[in-house]
Amino acid sequence: MSSDARLDAVFRDIHQGLPRQGPGTDAATLAALQLCTGLPEPTRVLDIGCGPGMQTLAIARSRNAQAVAVDVDETFLAQLNQSAGAAALADRITTRALNMNELPFGNGEFDLVWSEGAAYIMGFAAALRQWRPLLGPGGYLMVSELCWTTHLRPRPVAEFFAEAYPPMTDVETRLADIAANGYEVVGHLTLPDEGWWTHYYTPLERKLPSLRARYANDQAAGELIDETQREIDMRRQYRDAYCYEYFVAVRD
Repeated sequence: MSSDARLDAVFRDIHQGLPRQGPGTDAATLAALQLCTGLPEPTRVLDIGCGPGMQTLAIARSRNAQAVAVDVDETFLAQLNQSAGAAALADRITTRALNMNELPFGNGEFDLVWSEGAAYIMGFAAALRQWRPLLGPGGYLMVSELCWTTHLRPRPVAEFFAEAYPPMTDVETRLADIAANGYEVVGHLTLPDEGWWTHYYTPLERKLPSLRARYANDQAAGELIDETQREIDMRRQYRDAYCYEYFVAVRD
């Protein structure tokens, strides 16, 4: 196994089995969904970069929807399929293993395109442009994105994100990006701090001691685990410097 493939396997091991693959809560998902008014029923939903699909399930529970959930990781899709079956929502959710850069869907195929914390993979503006044709006129887009909340940033957190996510910017800039790419902003909301912890950082941090023991003789894996702990510590120490923002927009 190549070094890159081995580290990819370690990364999957770190994140496997978590309720979510990023910050978020059902309450935040539903609050953003409430901003999408006048959607037809059943609502045709595309959830891009769905991970294990906690938000997909919340949408399917809350309204008459037919959701297609896509992710490159089939382990996450299997987790979502299992959860959908247990919640009697399997008839509302279809999973597909797809790269978000190569989505095989037609123009106007969806009423709502949803993506929690995944647009950064393509680049925020690029995702806005590529996903717009998937919506019919008046269709909605919801994306959540990591944003700075202050221009006075403590050096440790500024240096961390300069390496971890160099394009990170503020809410105002992302609002301008949305407007510049063929959407009208309907509203936006900030994820409360508890949304970083309950389903993401708390269960993730609990896994790290056993992972350190498992990879005790693997320096590269240990460094990846250390970097995960550093990310969690950044949030614990500098939560006022950055946020996850949910942006809701309608296609022009």
